[in-house]
Amino acid sequence: MKRTMKIAAAALIAAAAPAAMADVKVGFLATLSGPSGEVGRDQLDGFMLALEHLGGKLGGVPATVLKEDEQQKPEAAMAAVTKFLDKDKVDVVAGLTFANVLMALQNKIASTEVPFIGTVAGPSPTAGAQCKPNLFVMSWQSDVPAEAVGKYLTDKGVKRVSTLTPNFVGGKDKISGFKRFYKGEVVDEIYTPLNQLDFSAEITQISASKPDAIYTFYPGALAVTFVRQYQQAGLTSRIPFYSSNMIEGGSADAMGAAAIGAVVGDTWTPGMPNPESRRFVSAYERKYNRTPSAYAAFSYDAAMMLNSAIESIKGNVADRKALNRAIKNAQFKSVRGNFKFGHNNYPVQDYHIFQVVKGAGPRPEFKLLEEGVLKGHADAYADKCDAK
Repeated sequence: MKRTMKIAAAALIAAAAPAAMADVKVGFLATLSGPSGEVGRDQLDGFMLALEHLGGKLGGVPATVLKEDEQQKPEAAMAAVTKFLDKDKVDVVAGLTFANVLMALQNKIASTEVPFIGTVAGPSPTAGAQCKPNLFVMSWQSDVPAEAVGKYLTDKGVKRVSTLTPNFVGGKDKISGFKRFYKGEVVDEIYTPLNQLDFSAEITQISASKPDAIYTFYPGALAVTFVRQYQQAGLTSRIPFYSSNMIEGGSADAMGAAAIGAVVGDTWTPGMPNPESRRFVSAYERKYNRTPSAYAAFSYDAAMMLNSAIESIKGNVADRKALNRAIKNAQFKSVRGNFKFGHNNYPVQDYHIFQVVKGAGPRPEFKLLEEGVLKGHADAYADKCDAK
C-alpha cells in the first residue's frame, strides 16, 4: 500500500514538473511592414536583445516569442490576437505599436486576464475611463512627451508656435498634450493623412505664418520625409524645430544632417547618461548596426520588467491574476532611470529635453539639455481610471 502511494506521488510530481517548467509564451504584435514598419522592428529588436541578455529566459523560465505583423490594420491585429489567445495560448501579449490599433483591441483585451504590455501606443482613453487591470503601457501616455516640450517652450518664452501631426488618435493626443503646457499662441494646427509623404503645402503654410518655432510629431518614414523636406525648404535655420517621438533610432540615422539642431522631449533618448542606458545603447548598436529608438528601449525595459515579475511568482504564469499583480509591482533597473506604474498602469517617470547634435561618426547624437523638465510625472487621465 505504502509502495503504491509512493509510486503515485512520484508520478504526480513528474507530471507536474514539465507543466511548471513549460516555456513562457509571449505573443509579440507590432507594425512590422509598411511606411512605419521600422517602429515595430525596433520594438521587436529591443525585446529580443533583452531576452538574449537574460539567457533566453524570463524569470528563470525558458521563453518563446511568437511574432505577428498587424500591418497597421485593426482587422489584422484582431485576427493575430485571437490566434495568440485561442490557438497559441500565450501567457503575455507585447508590442502594440499604433494607438488606433490598440483602441480597436479594447474589447478583446477586456475579455481575458492575459496581460497586454504596450511599448509604444498610449492613447488617452486607455489611460482613463477605458483603463484595464491587464493592460500595461511601458512607454508613456501619448500626450506627455509633448507636455514636456510645451513646458520647455513656455519656460523659454517662445511666443508663437505652429503644430503638425498625422490625423489619428496618437497625433491628436500629442497636440493636446503640447497645448496643455504651452501658454503661447498656436498659429497653425495642421493635421495630415497618416500616409502622406509630400509636405510641401504644409511647409509653405508654415513659412507664410512665420511662427517662432514648430512642434511636430510624425512616426517612421513620415518623420524622415518631413525633416528632409523641412531642411530642403531652408526653414531649419529660420524656424526652430521641436518634436517628441519623431527623431528616433534608424530614422535619425537616415535624417543625418537634416536633424542636427532639432530639440526633442522624451523620457529617454540614446543621450541618457545612466549606466543601464549606456550598456543598452552599446549592445544595440553592436548587434543591429543602428541607433536604438525609444521604442526599442521601452521594449527592452518590457522584457526586463517581465523577467522581474515572473521571477517574483516563481514562474507560475498560469495564475493570471498573480501575474498581473506582479507586473504592476515589478522592480527592475530601467534604461530611463526612475520608473513605476501609476494607478492606471501607465508610467510615472521623469521627462527631459535633448538636442540632436553632430556625432563623432556618421550618426547624429543626442545631448541632454535639461534634465527633469517634468519630474515624477503622471498623465492627465489617471483620475478617470477606476481599475482595481
